[in-house]
Amino acid sequence: MSTIALFGANGTIGSRILNEALQRGHQVTAVVRDPAKITTSHPNLTVTTGDVLDPASVAAVAKGQDVLVSAVGGGDGPGHIATIKPAAESLVAGLRTLGDAAPRLITVGGAGSLRTPDGTQVWDADGLPEFLLQIMHAHGDALDFYRTVSDVRWTNLSPAATIAPGERTGTYRTGLDDLVTAADGSSRISAEDYAVALVDEIERPAHIGERFTVGY
Repeated sequence: MSTIALFGANGTIGSRILNEALQRGHQVTAVVRDPAKITTSHPNLTVTTGDVLDPASVAAVAKGQDVLVSAVGGGDGPGHIATIKPAAESLVAGLRTLGDAAPRLITVGGAGSLRTPDGTQVWDADGLPEFLLQIMHAHGDALDFYRTVSDVRWTNLSPAATIAPGERTGTYRTGLDDLVTAADGSSRISAEDYAVALVDEIERPAHIGERFTVGY
């Protein structure tokens, strides 16, 4: 079993990653600004405070862990711009201070930069609202940064075009930079099965130093 530090453990995706990891017997440290917001109780769960935008805080919570997971978001578009790439830079800076003892880094990414079957990218679709484009490009900028990093073992996991709370089926398909679509052209994943895929990556590393994506 792994020891996991998880930023953003009280969010829509982060809470499902937390539950999935605990159900599989991993030791999880939930890193949040307000511990009172974590209502889950489990023998393998520790809750602590931390700031994903502070490299010293990142290093403190990551020290001694096997894996550091970031599921932080930014709420609206401007919030993502202010959070996602700065968090990526902070996470890498914090882990670098730990040298060879640094844990793996797995981060929740976005779908906007994925290639669609017609060769464009998801964020090129007509009619997308500005706030959604801001969210997509914030994740894209973070991914561009990660791809410059060779001294931290990072993985970025992009969801399908649509991700929402739903059913845990335990099944999914993966891709790298191409959107995973079903036969009818739809691209979706439940937040629960996204969490399954992320914890699977913790248990069976297959995408160190790259982005991958999941969908049905």
